[in-house]
Amino acid sequence: MGMPFHGGARERHGVVMGKSAFIDDGIQTYVNGLVVRESAIARALRDETARMPNAMMQIGPDQAQFMQLLARLIGARRYLEVGVFTGYSALAMALALPADGQVVACDVSEEYTAIAQAYWRRAGVAEKIELRLAPALETLDDLLANDRAGFDVAFIDADKANVSAYFERVLRLVRPGGLVLVDNVLWGGAVLDEHASDPDTVALRAFNEHVARDERVDSALVTVCDGILMARKR
Repeated sequence: MGMPFHGGARERHGVVMGKSAFIDDGIQTYVNGLVVRESAIARALRDETARMPNAMMQIGPDQAQFMQLLARLIGARRYLEVGVFTGYSALAMALALPADGQVVACDVSEEYTAIAQAYWRRAGVAEKIELRLAPALETLDDLLANDRAGFDVAFIDADKANVSAYFERVLRLVRPGGLVLVDNVLWGGAVLDEHASDPDTVALRAFNEHVARDERVDSALVTVCDGILMARKR
């Protein structure tokens, strides 16, 4: 098995493709060309990020739209994000929330989140978003200590070695019936490779197996992009 594919959305002849290593490129191009709706500002942010060395860290527009739909389906007002990068997913979710919606976005990079904040302001959603610049575990512990629970949706897309630690804290911060979404859980297929023993792959493999048995949640693993584990808190 080759190296895991964790790339951002690609394009062919101006049509957005997906970032899945598992679905035929033609199918991804068809789906994204037909279904994806993306604001001009979101597209501009995605284009700027695509020119950066770490562009593969950005979610695709199809995933953003899927997350927006989930938020709207459950009437979400409060959204928690662990791993912001340049702010595309936080922007998408802020746009999906009602006017009084609230986002808490956790990251450690001033450089990347400066880009995010510029686009949030352009989109008119900056007032919805509380950016917390600190190691995410510290931020999550602070939210718990200050009784900030009750989030409707949470998205974990940060370093993979700490995925289980993030999940445990986030699950306490999400309300019963709320959703926790965890990105990259297929890791380009590396979780299937018995010879892959790097810390990220080992952590993701163990996490997937744990959540599959976790009686606190109803869960599903969907093969959107690089795999999204969806957990509904019981």
